[in-house]
Amino acid sequence: MSCKIERVLNSNNSVVLRVSGGIEGEHVGTLREVLRQEEQEVALDLAEVNLVDRQGVKLLAVSEANGIELRNCPGYVREWVSRMNRNANSGKEH
Repeated sequence: MSCKIERVLNSNNSVVLRVSGGIEGEHVGTLREVLRQEEQEVALDLAEVNLVDRQGVKLLAVSEANGIELRNCPGYVREWVSRMNRNANSGKEH
């Protein structure tokens, strides 16, 4: 499955990365690198994401914990990210 990342600069100089397709395999590393290169405030728009693997969920959870807003996050992904962040806060990892 492919992954497309579209960068949108808002009028307040914040950046929205619109992600579509799958956040899995090699695409996790690509998204991680794109996030690392951003200097402005960043949000991820996940409305068009239809597949996320475990590494993708980890990246999203860490990103959110570091202040990146996850917009339009599919329900099942939101649940996994929330669970991962709860486990990290309690010292567990699953």
